[in-house]
Amino acid sequence: MATMREPNAFDEVSVEPSDLEVTLEPAVGQMPPSDLMKEATAINPRKSPVEEIESFFDLAIDELTALRTRAEADAIERAADLILESESLGGRVHVTGIGKSEHIARYVAALLSSTGTPAYFLHATECLHGSVGQVCDNDITIAISNSGTTPELLHVIDVLRQSKVKIIAVTGDADSLLARMADVILYAGVDNEGGALNIVPRASILAKVYVLCALSVALEAHKGLTREQYARWHPGGALGRLARGE
Repeated sequence: MATMREPNAFDEVSVEPSDLEVTLEPAVGQMPPSDLMKEATAINPRKSPVEEIESFFDLAIDELTALRTRAEADAIERAADLILESESLGGRVHVTGIGKSEHIARYVAALLSSTGTPAYFLHATECLHGSVGQVCDNDITIAISNSGTTPELLHVIDVLRQSKVKIIAVTGDADSLLARMADVILYAGVDNEGGALNIVPRASILAKVYVLCALSVALEAHKGLTREQYARWHPGGALGRLARGE
C-alpha cells in the first residue's frame, strides 16, 4: 500500500491566480486605514507653512549647535595638513559627490580656489568614463556623502585609492564604508532634516557646508591670506571692491 510523502521545500508548487486573491478585513476592534489616518492627523496635526518655517529655523540652529560639539577640530586640522602636504608635492585638490552632494562639491571647489587653495570639481559619474584622468598621484579628493554608502561614489573612491590619492570623507556616518576607505573623516551628521517629511536633505546639507567652510578657514589661516591677494583673485564684483577698500 502506497504511503503519502510530506511535501518539502524542493517540490514544485502550482499556484493558481485565485489563490492570490485575498480579502483584507479589519480585525475586531481595528479601524480601517482611512480612519487611522484621520486619528493620526488629529493627534499630530499638520503645521501651517509659517509654523514649518519657524520650526525649521529652530531645528537648523539646534543641529548645527549639536554638530559643534560632535565635529572634531583636530580632524579638520588633519585634513588641512593633508592638503598642504599634497600641495608641497605638486598635488591638487578635487571635490566630488553624488546628487545634492554634487552641488556642495561645486561650491566647495570654488570656495577653496577663491581663498588660496586651487581646487577642482570632480564629476563622480563622468569619473568612471574618463574624467578620473584629471586626478594624479599625490592629489587629494574630498568625497561628500551623507550616508557614506552611495554605490557610484564608492566605486570612484575605490578607483582613486589604486593611485597615490588621499581621501577626505565628509559624511554623516563615521562608520560607513566611505569613512572606512578614507584617510581623514570629517563628521557632518544630523539627527533631523526638518520639514514635514523629515527626509528631504536640508539640515544635513547645512552640516556639510558648515564643516567644509571650517576646513577652508583652516587653510586660509595656514596660508596667511591677505586682502591684497583676495582682491587680485576678485578683480570684479562687490567682494573685490570690498577687499580693495573701495
